[in-house]
Amino acid sequence: MKIRGERILVIAPHPDDEILGVGGTIAKLADQECDVTVLTVSGHLPPLYPVGFYERTVEEARRAHEIVGVSNAVFLGIAATMIGDLPIHELNRKILEVVEEVQPTVVFCPYPDRHVDHRLVFDATMVATRPVDIGRKIEILAVYETLSETHWNAPHIEPNFVPNWVVDITDFLDIKKRALASYVSQISTFPGPRSVEASIALATLRGTQAGFAYGEGLQIVRMCS
Repeated sequence: MKIRGERILVIAPHPDDEILGVGGTIAKLADQECDVTVLTVSGHLPPLYPVGFYERTVEEARRAHEIVGVSNAVFLGIAATMIGDLPIHELNRKILEVVEEVQPTVVFCPYPDRHVDHRLVFDATMVATRPVDIGRKIEILAVYETLSETHWNAPHIEPNFVPNWVVDITDFLDIKKRALASYVSQISTFPGPRSVEASIALATLRGTQAGFAYGEGLQIVRMCS
């Protein structure tokens, strides 16, 4: 994959989704002199999380972003699991405003999986990236998988994640591992589904499915040039 010098927007429902899903891809694109922005829609705020926990996860996110080479980070600060409390048009507008500011040529967003926040962010992204006005600049729109959520959809009853694009991250796996390790409050110990070991196992599966050592799977929504 060679996407040199492009503007990339990665949309994450929560801190750590971006690294779990496309951490190696971000590092690879940054190495190709791409300008990568991460938009984190929600975070660990009261009433479900204690005061101060949000600031901790934002700090962890900034460390992870520095490791993988993110150029700019945007945090909307909506309470996690409560994105649905926001009127749909407001969520759409908030994401569209970032799309208009970044003017990305490539957008990665979450697959609409088990987590309600992921589904809502996916839906809003589909609206914000429609191929009209600023959306016409987007050449690739793809969804990524998130350990512990994407793979818990009910098989054949709900949509299944079936990657049709695998990015070779073999040379960037160690960077992804270090970025994941920055999320001390989020990444679980093995055999937790969000552990570093589980992430490596998924990267091994996706890579060997495509003929290389380690990969990240994506499902292309739209591609044009």
